Amino acid sequence: MTIAGFALDGTKWDGIYVGRRKGDDLVYAGKVDHGFDKVSAADLQRRLRPLIRKTQPYTKRIGHKGIWVEPKLLAEIEYRAKSAEGKVRHPFFRGLREDL
Repeated sequence: MTIAGFALDGTKWDGIYVGRRKGDDLVYAGKVDHGFDKVSAADLQRRLRPLIRKTQPYTKRIGHKGIWVEPKLLAEIEYRAKSAEGKVRHPFFRGLREDL
């Protein structure tokens, strides 16, 4: 899944926002806040900071406050199911996709 942004709770890491590609559109697929340890969260934040942008990269705006990034990095996400709207349920971060 494409990483669209990340969240901080104060200064503490609070997960990533992900999206799915539908043609040229990026559609919101949920927030992933499990699967990070201090090292992976710090590394991911370091890689995302240079990609920060002012606006959401989603085609349709969502009502979340995040730190939005250029949608260039892909994450491997494990999840149990998808909602009717296509959002992931019980998502877990497995790592960045470096193979693409």
